[in-house]
Amino acid sequence: MYTAESISKILKGELLQQTGSPEIEHILLDSRKLLTAETSLFFPLVSDRRNAHQYMQELYRKGVSNFVVSEPPPLHEFPHANIILVKHTMQALHTLTAWHRQQFQVPVIGITGSNGKTIVKEWLFQLLEKDYRIVRSPKSYNSQIGVPLSVWQMNADHQLGIFEAGISQPGEMVNLEKIIRPTIGIFTNIGEAHDEGFLNIRQKVNEKLILFMKSDVLIYCKDYLALNECVNSFHNLVGKREVDNDLQLLTWSRKTDADLRIVSVDRNESHTRIDALYKQEPLFIRIPFVDEGSIENAIHCWALMLYLGKPQEVIQERMDHLGNIAMRLELKQGINDCSIINDSYNSDLGSLAIALDFLQQQRQHSARTVILSDILQSGKSEATLYEEVAGMLEQKGIQKIIGIGKSIVREKLCFRSLKSAFYATTEEFLQEFNPADFQHESILVKGARVFQFERISKLLEQKAHQTILEINLSAIAHNIKAYQATLKPGTKLMAMVKAFSYGSGSYEIASLLQFHGVDYLAVAYADEGVELRRAGITVPIMVMNPEPTTFDAILQWNLEPELYSMHSLEQFEEVVRYANKTDYPVHIKLDTGMHRLGFEEQDMPALVQRLKIDGLFKVQSVFSHLAASEDADNDELTRRQGQLFNKMSVNLQTQLGYAVIRHIANSAAIHRHPELQLDMVRLGIGMYGVDNAGGFQENLRNVSTLKTTVAQLKRIHAGDTVGYGGKWKAEVPSVIATVRIGYADGYPRRLGNGKGKMLVRQKLAPVAGVVAMDMLMLDVTHIPGVEEGDEVIVFGEELPVQQLAGWAETIPYEILTGISQRVKRVYFQE
Repeated sequence: MYTAESISKILKGELLQQTGSPEIEHILLDSRKLLTAETSLFFPLVSDRRNAHQYMQELYRKGVSNFVVSEPPPLHEFPHANIILVKHTMQALHTLTAWHRQQFQVPVIGITGSNGKTIVKEWLFQLLEKDYRIVRSPKSYNSQIGVPLSVWQMNADHQLGIFEAGISQPGEMVNLEKIIRPTIGIFTNIGEAHDEGFLNIRQKVNEKLILFMKSDVLIYCKDYLALNECVNSFHNLVGKREVDNDLQLLTWSRKTDADLRIVSVDRNESHTRIDALYKQEPLFIRIPFVDEGSIENAIHCWALMLYLGKPQEVIQERMDHLGNIAMRLELKQGINDCSIINDSYNSDLGSLAIALDFLQQQRQHSARTVILSDILQSGKSEATLYEEVAGMLEQKGIQKIIGIGKSIVREKLCFRSLKSAFYATTEEFLQEFNPADFQHESILVKGARVFQFERISKLLEQKAHQTILEINLSAIAHNIKAYQATLKPGTKLMAMVKAFSYGSGSYEIASLLQFHGVDYLAVAYADEGVELRRAGITVPIMVMNPEPTTFDAILQWNLEPELYSMHSLEQFEEVVRYANKTDYPVHIKLDTGMHRLGFEEQDMPALVQRLKIDGLFKVQSVFSHLAASEDADNDELTRRQGQLFNKMSVNLQTQLGYAVIRHIANSAAIHRHPELQLDMVRLGIGMYGVDNAGGFQENLRNVSTLKTTVAQLKRIHAGDTVGYGGKWKAEVPSVIATVRIGYADGYPRRLGNGKGKMLVRQKLAPVAGVVAMDMLMLDVTHIPGVEEGDEVIVFGEELPVQQLAGWAETIPYEILTGISQRVKRVYFQE
């Protein structure tokens, strides 16, 4: 049992205040993810952008009474708290979890590499869960923060640990090695991920190898030459250490001699057979996958199973039943105005906490339901386990649980405070399923793989047009952080969610932005802001084009209008006065050269005088719009706009007599003109993964993927025409694929007749004929193996929307915002 006193001794910290000795079970790093206040220990981490000490008061009010701090707080504000002072909270977190790891003498598998870490970890769990009680990293928790949280889960009931470790710069792995301290190592592969943090690939390999400094064995593939060379040097170095055991290397290869020599790899439509020699004995496995990544990941798992001495027949049987791994949480539209979060492939406490956090972000429905299977391999008694689960659900505001499985049925009394229903099997639930039981609610579908909850998800999800737009919420969060990293300390961030969040969806994106602490949202029209408020968004919202007919709604829903002319100011002033309000928040738009909307310099005296009348308004911000911040040829215009804005905004602020937020920088200006960051910046298209200025694209991740499917294949003769008007003619016998997308979905008509292209089986296929309303045709003659039902990528990671916009002679904004509302949006978090 851990207490504040025992943890203080472990950390060699100073116990500033001790008011009791409650048992500490949970580590809390994010104030938004509080589960059990009484048993949580909060580490306020400090970074360049955020100092989490500011959240201590909020957590104390919620019942948290244990804190490890690096900045002494005023103790009188925390009279009933245990407070431990350390030099660095991150180092203290690492020290505590490393000490915790050393209390358990069980085998621990440590996994690192550029790709495949999470898949290998989850497949090893599938392969070994019948033999061991396993603790493993939730999802892909492999960072300086994720690893400590993963290892903290270890308890005396566990017989095996499986943890992954990832790094992005030198010096990080030495911390993770102390925390994981693996006895068995797997190095999956080496690639270009996070290359920017290292001098070269050898430095990156050597840094990752630090994880295995005290391991008994290292499993890796010799076919990665740089990896093999570095491992051999590392092995010689480690071999000189003064310890009882030497590091054993267990190698595999498809090209050269190795412990596990792959002889052949034979694929059919759905399975792959892999033959090999191990200790001169011929062996084989079959896996239900055919892609190269899965084959490599499976061989790593095979080598590990052989090292553990598992019988070949057991290995073969389990390998043949490996299942897909859900690498993401998907948010989809459901029946009866429901939102469905699909996480139907695994169920454990760690991933349940992650899924509940994601559910809590969704504010569009006040009602929240969890459909949950038995939780397997927890290492806890059933009563303890489901009491903890019930506490998690109550803490996250869940109103209803549907439990499926014999264990959860036995412990259904744990959920007596919630509306509930229980079923012994998935089949029993499906037989009694009534769509009318689910109305206007957010539903998390969370189940272990054996319960086949994907069948439940299909019933709950709204039937969708086969053309979908996938939105990667994790990529949006990454892009926000990439821009924040360039901001000066104290600079606020306004996120643009106008135009349906550039086509990505309104409240789904706004919920994510609110969760990540964005300071302001901006919409184009009041009805967009009202929709966000109705969906539970509480962040301040600026309305950029307020129409007089919507002024009453702006007041009703606490929206903040942009005022850009004396006429707009007078009209809104009349409404505010009639509503008997004072100090109503507004935003003043200045025209510094765009010449679209805004007060000009000669308007300033009258503007200031009007703003001071009767104290009706409180100016929240003053801003302007850059005309060409992305264009180096127009940098002189941008400089002049910046100078004029500084002059006008400082004058306005001085005349008003109080501080206002000043902002002019858009996505391009944030990195191209950092001197214009001022008090706040407005992040728009960059948040969605598009750098229209150049120079920052490598820091961004793709957010949106528009995809459809092949409806039909036709073989036509030379001379045959395709599509309306017969404008496209086959020069040779051709294969034409009709795909389910047209101009009604937002695909531009000007991309017809070969101008536009789509990805089919990773190859570009030109549009054949004109683009019709609901369909278009692709020439796939040169692409072998195309079948009806194949996925077609319109734009995404491998075919950027910038390329599509270039073919259409337009800008990415137009492509993204033009995607029709009939195209279903699917949101996912990795």
